[in-house]
Amino acid sequence: MACLVITTILYIVFPLLIGWVLDKIFGDPSRLPHPIVGFGKLIAWGEHRFNKGMHKVLKGGLWAGFLILMIFTLSALFLYGMASISFWLYLAISSILIFYCLAGTTLIREVRMVFQAVDRSLEEGRKQVGRIVGRDTSALSAQEVRTAALETLAENLSDGVIAPLFWYLLLGTPGMLAYKMINTLDSMIGYKNERYLLFGRIAAYIDDFANYIPARITAWLMVIVSGKWSLMQFVRKYGRQHASPNSGYPEAALAGILNCRFGGPHDYFGESVYKPYIGENERALTTRDMKKAMRVNQRTEIVMMLIIIAIQLSVCTIFLFLSPHHTVVLS
Repeated sequence: MACLVITTILYIVFPLLIGWVLDKIFGDPSRLPHPIVGFGKLIAWGEHRFNKGMHKVLKGGLWAGFLILMIFTLSALFLYGMASISFWLYLAISSILIFYCLAGTTLIREVRMVFQAVDRSLEEGRKQVGRIVGRDTSALSAQEVRTAALETLAENLSDGVIAPLFWYLLLGTPGMLAYKMINTLDSMIGYKNERYLLFGRIAAYIDDFANYIPARITAWLMVIVSGKWSLMQFVRKYGRQHASPNSGYPEAALAGILNCRFGGPHDYFGESVYKPYIGENERALTTRDMKKAMRVNQRTEIVMMLIIIAIQLSVCTIFLFLSPHHTVVLS
């Protein structure tokens, strides 16, 4: 019966731990081919081909659905084939794919670089924060640059770490890859402007669904690791005021932890977009706030990892009583 526990550790826990450690060490490997770049090229090809004429909503939805199902199915078949050939080959490939799907380390590095850049010069800070946000940064003040970086840090803790881990828990590495396709679709065609409003509508809805639970898990874990349990009501109040059904929750958690204010008017693609304010204390943000936010991010990530491993081992322990005969073979 213990073989089921061993199998779970070898095929599910080990790849996750190795992939997570690789992300901690290397971050996004800019010099190596990245599967998300391939996702982007597929999305762009379909957008140029299908985002015209009649029935844009339908065509955009079908293209998004096809890409999501394709990456899930192909990756599942591929990993199953690798596992049937060799456990060690499966372990290596699965770990690398998980490594590619996590973005915690790179996000922290980028935010730290924004704060360092804006301390040197405002123009350098604007350029640096432009690497991680979609808004126009050319007219941002130093305070707005720092605010944008911390908002992105909170939002992408959910999108870049907690949500991929959540879908790994439910659907394994193929689920993690499918989520990354969903997230990439939303980041490329999920905008509410003239070009993407119709074609990217369903992709945006799918992203909202995929992030609904992870965004709230992210916020609650952030509050828990900060030790400020009283912020739960603050998160519920401000999280639901955001234009996005999900992004407001981790942003509200960080705003509460730092006792600051996020939100306000932003420029996207030449259009002014007003985001409701999250929090009330409009104070200057400092490097000390950045370091505190990073500690919260790192602790939240660790707690999520521990939760996933605990759930996986608990589930397989329950199955011990249902399936008494299991074997594991390493080749």
